[in-house]
Amino acid sequence: MLPPPWTPPPAPVLALTPDPLTPIRDITHAHFQAGETVVVLKGVAGGELWGDAMRIVAPSWHTPTDEDGWRLRDPTGGAQTYTTGHPRYLVHLSRRCPDCLIHLRAMEDTFLPRFADREEVIDCGWYTTTALGQLVHLADARGGR
Repeated sequence: MLPPPWTPPPAPVLALTPDPLTPIRDITHAHFQAGETVVVLKGVAGGELWGDAMRIVAPSWHTPTDEDGWRLRDPTGGAQTYTTGHPRYLVHLSRRCPDCLIHLRAMEDTFLPRFADREEVIDCGWYTTTALGQLVHLADARGGR
């Protein structure tokens, strides 16, 4: 008997929701190290925050913010395997870190109640990827890019 065909998960529902916390997060480049696993939070799914898990590869200049950033690799591949992100966009997955836990808790307290009655995967529209392959929070985008 053949296994059932694989069905991809449903695409996230876009619900543009301002994120006032990440753009003001005070986290330095040195907080993260190459080889660590991080998540870029993107929204809410089934009462929890969700995002893209990435592996930090190397330091990289983050053009949208003109600050030190990190080159990130998406271990699942896809159309955009590597991106560059600012440290304030990242939350540790590979270790329990007080700074990241505080940020995660603030994000949960702010956004989970807004979507408490919804079960689908919700993309809050906080990030875009530039033509240079750089992940940028919409609050950091220059001139709407």
